[in-house]
Amino acid sequence: MEVAGQKGRVCVTGAGGYVASWLVKLLLSNGYKVHGTVRDLSEEKNAHLRKLEKASENLQLFKADLLDYDTLKAAFAGCEGVFHVASPVPATKVLDPEAKVITPAVNGTLNVLQACSEKKIKRVIVVSSIAAVLLNPRWPHDKLQDEECWSSEEFCRMIENWYFLSKTMAERAAWKYAEKNGLDLVTVCPSVVVGPLLQPTASTSSLFLIYAIKGGPEPMNNSLWNIVDVRDVADALLLAYERPEASGRYLCAPYPITIRDLVDLLKGMYPNYGYPKNIIEVPPNPPLTSEKLKKLGWKCRPLEETLNDAVECYREAGLLDELEGRTFHFPPLFNLTAKTGTQVSVE
Repeated sequence: MEVAGQKGRVCVTGAGGYVASWLVKLLLSNGYKVHGTVRDLSEEKNAHLRKLEKASENLQLFKADLLDYDTLKAAFAGCEGVFHVASPVPATKVLDPEAKVITPAVNGTLNVLQACSEKKIKRVIVVSSIAAVLLNPRWPHDKLQDEECWSSEEFCRMIENWYFLSKTMAERAAWKYAEKNGLDLVTVCPSVVVGPLLQPTASTSSLFLIYAIKGGPEPMNNSLWNIVDVRDVADALLLAYERPEASGRYLCAPYPITIRDLVDLLKGMYPNYGYPKNIIEVPPNPPLTSEKLKKLGWKCRPLEETLNDAVECYREAGLLDELEGRTFHFPPLFNLTAKTGTQVSVE
């Protein structure tokens, strides 16, 4: 994967996004030359990438669209590895799920893999999600959900959870392609990703934590969530790339915590925020395990450190300020109980 004494050249899709930005930072700090795909080179939201240490000499941004095969080929040229991170994560209700979520996720992933085959990429890391794991009504309730567990596409369609469906379909399509075409593929499935932001706007998963701090009009279910630090996700992706023995899927979901325990923990750290007043008791969901990833050598920071760094970042960015006319809403992506009775944790 790596020539002795030097690092190779890799590409990160959706480089301006939440997880991808931290991955680009990590890769640059580890001596990699990085290609990053963005939808618009002129957008201010990508300015944070150019400010990263070593970016001026080792980061090159490419305008690319997941549904435009030729732009992906151009971005992958000269690379040894590709990290496919880009995928739509809706913060609000999706009116056209096929066009806005499913097609970009599935066809975009296949375009990435086909371009990787053409460009003789040595290893591809695809960021999937716990969304591709959790919604499996046939999984025994008392059995740990591990890499063998897959969300049911039929069930996702029935409850109209298009994000879960898109991540499940995209990862299954990726494995089918890789096995047919002999591509070295590893997938990583993070849970609720929180922590400090590099980009100027809040990610969908950050809105989950902001709502747990600020409260709002919607009730929160006291479901069991799994939280992971965005910096630890970046570490997991690099580990999966660099370790020759890495193979298959890896769940990245180290800290299970109920919403009530999360709110109590945050209150103890930051007592002066509003916090949700209406927390509804619900049946527990099956537990998750990240043991396979830990056996690969992955380590993660304490949950309290993640929450502290996240909240301090949100405060500095003004995301926790009381502004007239601003109401915080819980992203519908995270709330399935009303339709399914199933509790979930997602990236």
